[in-house]
Amino acid sequence: MVKRGLFVGRFQPFHLGHLKAIKDVLKEVDELIIVIGSAQYSHRINNPFTSGERLVMIRKALKEAGIDYARVWVVPVPDVHLHMMWVSAVEGYTPKFDVVYSNEPLTRRLFIEAGYEVKSIRFHKRKVYSSTEIRERLLNGECWEELVPKSVAEFINEIDGIDRLRDLTKSDKV
Repeated sequence: MVKRGLFVGRFQPFHLGHLKAIKDVLKEVDELIIVIGSAQYSHRINNPFTSGERLVMIRKALKEAGIDYARVWVVPVPDVHLHMMWVSAVEGYTPKFDVVYSNEPLTRRLFIEAGYEVKSIRFHKRKVYSSTEIRERLLNGECWEELVPKSVAEFINEIDGIDRLRDLTKSDKV
């Protein structure tokens, strides 16, 4: 029987901490479902990238890292703004899974209450590998490329992600 895990994140953007967590989880499961959470949001300061762009980032990073894509499912899932319905929504969008990997308190609680085994993910330099930190660096013109896989940095530059983020901060101040 295939043991399948579930890992939820917004990946705004996908960074080296996410990649290391995925590598750790893949040591424990046969397959991993990576859920792109808040899939309906984009072009906002905290969610600048579309779900399609985040999917591309993940796919490129996994390929760059030599991870067998046959072991990974990447599934965008929009938010459901009723906590009691969220686990059901995830189940409806994804293949069946056996174990959930998360450190986020609400995610953990909801899946535990739904009867799932929930395991913590080992943090990798959490204060450094943070999407919030990366977005701040992007906005401030500081070095950020070292925090993401090379393929993700190239992709963010290719889609003009830095200017998008800067434009979004201007529109929020208007």
